Amino acid sequence: MANIRSSKKDIRRTEKRTLANQGVKSRVRTLRKKVLTAIEAGDAAAATASLSEFSSAADKAAKTKVIHANTSARYKSRLAKQISGLTQKA
Repeated sequence: MANIRSSKKDIRRTEKRTLANQGVKSRVRTLRKKVLTAIEAGDAAAATASLSEFSSAADKAAKTKVIHANTSARYKSRLAKQISGLTQKA
């Protein structure tokens, strides 16, 4: 445990930020799974709507550096590619 007062405050601040960041990461993961579920079901319309919601959340997480910007771009690109393959089959 830290002895310096500012170090104790830093620890409290880090704990709060960690909790907030975990919530954002969890939301991004949940929305990503929602898109994947729609893709597996073969529902292009639902997948496209879910992708829009996921893209927004991923961009916000990347903007605040909760996840890396390239990670956000990679997720969005791969999901969009799967959805386009789904629409071409139909």
